[in-house]
Amino acid sequence: MRAAWYEKQGPASEVLVVGEMSTPSAGPGEIRIRVAVSGVNPGDVKKRQDAFGVPMPYPRVIPHSDGAGEVDQIGDGVSSDWLGRRVWCYGAQSYRPFGTAAEWTVVPVELVVPLPENVAMEQGACVGIPGTTGHRAVHVAGSVAGQVVLVQGGAGAVGLCAVQLAHRAGAFVIATIRSMGDESTARRAGADEVFVSGDRLVDRVRTVAADGVDHIVEVAFGANIATDIELLRQGGSIAAYATDVAVPQIPFWLLVFKNIRVFFLGSDDFSPEAKVAAARDLNEALQAGWAGFEIAQRIPLGDIAKAHQLAEHPRGRGRVVVTLK
Repeated sequence: MRAAWYEKQGPASEVLVVGEMSTPSAGPGEIRIRVAVSGVNPGDVKKRQDAFGVPMPYPRVIPHSDGAGEVDQIGDGVSSDWLGRRVWCYGAQSYRPFGTAAEWTVVPVELVVPLPENVAMEQGACVGIPGTTGHRAVHVAGSVAGQVVLVQGGAGAVGLCAVQLAHRAGAFVIATIRSMGDESTARRAGADEVFVSGDRLVDRVRTVAADGVDHIVEVAFGANIATDIELLRQGGSIAAYATDVAVPQIPFWLLVFKNIRVFFLGSDDFSPEAKVAAARDLNEALQAGWAGFEIAQRIPLGDIAKAHQLAEHPRGRGRVVVTLK
């Protein structure tokens, strides 16, 4: 089968290889998927770049954790009901060397989710990491029903999922965006109010949430922590899944005085129960008509280096996917 891989970390054009390798077989408790579309996430790019200072965990890595396709083989202990089903998967390359940038991938059955018939393969290939991260970011502090939730970066991949999931969970959702060109994206996801990040954000948010917000989904912890504290009510919470600086300053006493809870979220290590709940709620949202992600670029497997470069340096809104068919 054709696959993409790297055997050392570095720039996409220098380390990513496309070639032939043996087609894997499903082992006990596993499912083999004929991949139609493979999603490219920032984490996939960072692992290949060695952005986190973590060396190669395996001699060869087939990248990408998210993908969608059709089940064509099952291992021992897996129900035959899976055969022939359209599915999406997540975590394929989390603590494992074999991701979805290949014509076939094999993953544990617990990482495979039926793809609703009304949902395109491209959407299934995009939803895994951002969807589970967005879900955990919304729900980690408890129920948000009837609460005011602020999603910083509400037009990004995780932010978009967080907006939709908070909306479906009964929250009043405020989203921040980089420019007004992203307003329609955030509103389509379910945002009740949308503001451009920057000056006077606190004043603008308080025009619609006079008493402050209950919970914040945070994409740039270092840059936004001071604003977040100012906006949060007593006993509020922050769920941070990314930061603009690796070692941010934390205003400890301001957090203490408001009894603010801060959760740091890494999607690879969410509990199995959290992942199952996320998959369920994401599928329900898609089945109910949520449009999901705008697809900006569809890149064939042979040009995977270009896909990584576009993910590193986006030219506009939307996701980058790698196509296998």
